[in-house]
Amino acid sequence: MIGIGFTQVNAQNLSFGVKADANMSNFILTDIPGGKSEMKIGASLGGFVKYDIAEKFAIQPELLVHFKSSDSKDGSVKNNFEYWGLEIPVYAVGQWNAGSGRLYAGIGPYVGLGLSAKYTKGDIDLYDTETMQRLDFGGGAMIGYELGNGIQINAGYKIGLINAVHKDIPGDAVMLPQTMSLGVGFRF
Repeated sequence: MIGIGFTQVNAQNLSFGVKADANMSNFILTDIPGGKSEMKIGASLGGFVKYDIAEKFAIQPELLVHFKSSDSKDGSVKNNFEYWGLEIPVYAVGQWNAGSGRLYAGIGPYVGLGLSAKYTKGDIDLYDTETMQRLDFGGGAMIGYELGNGIQINAGYKIGLINAVHKDIPGDAVMLPQTMSLGVGFRF
């Protein structure tokens, strides 16, 4: 009963929204001789729940479906790398009134799950062959402005902290995913 009462009292602090981002992603590579990863354009789509804890502080978990793409070069061989996945970032958000809207900035962890990863020159899923790890974990930051009508403009950066190369692959190769995004959203 106390939990139900607490939820009803604080339901006014909950809001929901949708967002769509254009992203640019690649991998930070180490111990891959001649390896290079260049950013290409992708997209993400999803929703969020915002819980206002105080006037200037909120917690905002999101659920995003993303498509990311990068060029991968290993010596003279160049491939386009494409992958689909899910991400759940959880941001601690500071928010301040600015003009007729609100400026916000957030930082927090994310967890990701890879659904499909392929080089465009092949039709082999790199997750199925255990070349890459499906799970990802990292940190992210975002900044944005929300207009008085709920429309948002935002930018973000995420970096993975878990090596994307599967643990059973021999050698010391490290691939850490990173993504920059620019997008729009709407909070109801």
